[in-house]
Amino acid sequence: MHIAPGLVDGTKMVLAFATSAAAGLYTAKLARDTVKTSSTASLAARGLIATGAVLSFFQLLPHPPVGVSEVHLILGSTLLLTLGAAPAAIGLTLGLLLQGLFFAPFDLPNYAANVTTLLVPLFAMAALARRIIAPGTAYVDLSYGQVLRLSTAYQGGIVTWVAFWAFYGQGFAAWQGVATFAGAYMLVVLLEPLIDLAVLAVAKTMRGLESSGLVTPRLYA
Repeated sequence: MHIAPGLVDGTKMVLAFATSAAAGLYTAKLARDTVKTSSTASLAARGLIATGAVLSFFQLLPHPPVGVSEVHLILGSTLLLTLGAAPAAIGLTLGLLLQGLFFAPFDLPNYAANVTTLLVPLFAMAALARRIIAPGTAYVDLSYGQVLRLSTAYQGGIVTWVAFWAFYGQGFAAWQGVATFAGAYMLVVLLEPLIDLAVLAVAKTMRGLESSGLVTPRLYA
């Protein structure tokens, strides 16, 4: 997920450093909580899977530049539902960093803003999941409506953060680029829930993963 280089200048980027640091601390809390309910090895394995997936999503899937950013199929809700919040956050953080280091070094100055844009909506989506999914409901049994709400919350959060950085960096002059980006992103909102349901349907047939430590326990339990 990339805001256009130069959209936020060096001085204003201080805010991004603060928000990304806060997101990093919350990720650490989630990781600690995850270890309590599973294991360090499971967290590490799922984090590694998420990192590889995120890097693949960024590099291999189409990501056309539109307005003030790029339109990515990030599949944040897929990562949350299959791997859990902490591994998803780790994967988004490291996947974005690896992309910047090896494939898109021009994006590294915006890393703090971009990682905030990816993580904060993930945390909001995880909170929404706790509200709309009844305790004891396995993720493989979710309805289309539930998955749609989660995906919409995540994608809407990304659009909101991109808009914030654009207006923060460029003022109201950025409105046209923001509107173009937001409109294009609606295609992702329509597509991602279908991908989520397909992935969950496949996972439902692979019950052997339940005790593997490679997926979130909530996927089946």
